[in-house]
Amino acid sequence: MAAMSKSSAIVSIWQVLLNFMLLVESLTLLFFFIRQGGKRVAKTDIVNTKRIADALTAFEKIYPAATILLRNLSAEQTNLKNVLQEKIPKEQEKIREFRKQHGSSKVGEVTVDMMYGGMRGIKGLVWETSVLDPDEGIRFRGMSIPECQQKLPKAKGGDEPLPEGLFWLLVTGDIPTEAQVNAISKEWARRAELPAHVVTMLNNMPSKLHPMSQFSAAVTALNSESTFAKAYSEGVHKSKYWEYVYEDSMNLIAKLPVIAATIYRNTYRDGKGIGAIDDNKDWSANYCTMLGFDDPQFSELMRLYLTIHSDHEGGNVSAHTTHLVGSALSDPYLSFAAGLNGLAGPLHGLANQEVLIWLEKLRKQVGDNFTEEQLKEFIWKTLKSGQVVPGYGHAVLRKTDPRYTCQREFALKHLPNDPLFKLVAAVYKVVPPILTELGKVKNPWPNVDSHSGVLLQYYGLKEMNYYTVMFGVSRALGVLAQLIWSRALGFPIERPKSFSTELLMKQFGK
Repeated sequence: MAAMSKSSAIVSIWQVLLNFMLLVESLTLLFFFIRQGGKRVAKTDIVNTKRIADALTAFEKIYPAATILLRNLSAEQTNLKNVLQEKIPKEQEKIREFRKQHGSSKVGEVTVDMMYGGMRGIKGLVWETSVLDPDEGIRFRGMSIPECQQKLPKAKGGDEPLPEGLFWLLVTGDIPTEAQVNAISKEWARRAELPAHVVTMLNNMPSKLHPMSQFSAAVTALNSESTFAKAYSEGVHKSKYWEYVYEDSMNLIAKLPVIAATIYRNTYRDGKGIGAIDDNKDWSANYCTMLGFDDPQFSELMRLYLTIHSDHEGGNVSAHTTHLVGSALSDPYLSFAAGLNGLAGPLHGLANQEVLIWLEKLRKQVGDNFTEEQLKEFIWKTLKSGQVVPGYGHAVLRKTDPRYTCQREFALKHLPNDPLFKLVAAVYKVVPPILTELGKVKNPWPNVDSHSGVLLQYYGLKEMNYYTVMFGVSRALGVLAQLIWSRALGFPIERPKSFSTELLMKQFGK
């Protein structure tokens, strides 16, 4: 059922309330009328009796409608799809008018260096769910990470935002209520079951196959369940595309922890079963339980981890790949699987593993009772050998990554005396001045990868090859929220123009 407008809903509520008040008033009069017993009935009493009868008749008429109305209003408040149905036409009209006025306006310029330099700095993509500011870091629908930590609903007794709340924010632009977040948790739990052929496939994967390869293959195999692919083959109108992409996206997000936990258990825990989804737990808590971790602090870390890794605007490899493949109207399963294959690259999702490997080498050389001079010596040795300090620098950011900062704050609160965290904290003080002195780095500050692996190690999840799978579970929230909007806004297939070096040289008279 389409969501009703707020104005019509308010009018209907008032009608119900006014009739209810009339009924209460009339029943009160009836009470006094009965108490008169055999006394003479006054003319006013006859009028009151008629009012009672009229009120009862009116209430009989409005009761079914009132029940349906209140049920629909309740659903509207917690049903994400209904909220979207109301928002999409307004957003379509807003963009239509904007393009009508500014469609031919220039946004930026493209240089030869940009074309050879990974297209960095080229403004050529619309991404609604998040924007990365070089100085402030990521903003999810305009909200910074500290604002999300403060304003998004949390688990009972917890301090970190629930990823369900962030997903609601990414999709709607609104801060959700606790009821709305709980509804998402229960809906994802309801949609989480895997089809039998995917379970069989996962259980027959060789354990030596990289977890990300297993993850991508399983997501691709879920394509058999795509409501979008089925609707498209049956000729659904393009104005309805987003509805089926929404359903696929919700189903996929719900199933990802089950897939990811199965991969972990099969690869590192001798195939021990993951157990059943608990409808009373949130998405992160269920994931932790299926992995085999019951520490409430680890669940809190997972909520933070899955929130902050979810989206980082549209130009990074996993986000752009999902968007690109989706623009060909590949369904969300195929699109996200493509994004996962990009995330698996060592320059993208595998970066936190490289940080841990480098830290372990450093720790092996300097021990736990290190001096600042020892750290500086090791760092300079790394740089002079032609290597980089992993976890430092970013293509866009020009300050400490807020995702690093919130993980550091988590560590200061929960594991301040952990030796590996102390080493990370000390490196944080030493590396930026050295990179600044070197003069070749635009951003000498740490990024998210500098810290996430350290926290996972502390709580016992030590299998580094698995970390990118967790990153992928989180990244689904952002890229699929955008995919829904890409179809709702009718974005076309992506097809930028390419040049050969020869053609470029001819253009400049070379």
